[in-house]
Amino acid sequence: MKFKEHNFKTYHLHFYYNESNIEYAKSLGQEIKKLYQVELGRFHERPVGPHPMWSVQLTLDRSNLYDALSFSIQNREDLIFFIHPVSGDDLKDHTDYATWVGEKQELDLSIFH
Repeated sequence: MKFKEHNFKTYHLHFYYNESNIEYAKSLGQEIKKLYQVELGRFHERPVGPHPMWSVQLTLDRSNLYDALSFSIQNREDLIFFIHPVSGDDLKDHTDYATWVGEKQELDLSIFH
């Protein structure tokens, strides 16, 4: 069997949150930014893009992916995480290559067509 080998250089880790846990999401995001030198996006208080909930995006690279993701999972409490590589194919990134931590949400994939 031959497996595909992808050398993804960048990943997006999205935290999903709501009114009750946004302050925790902000605190965790800031801590991950500080510890692992990741890019922390804006905290949206409405659905943005394909994301059906309030969210923030952290941009990770191969050098900090494991540590930042491991820290996030250990400290997630009731946040939902969505992680995907940045391959250049947004539809595949958000479907075939995506991984969920917590309850999977239905994305609005229509923006990729």
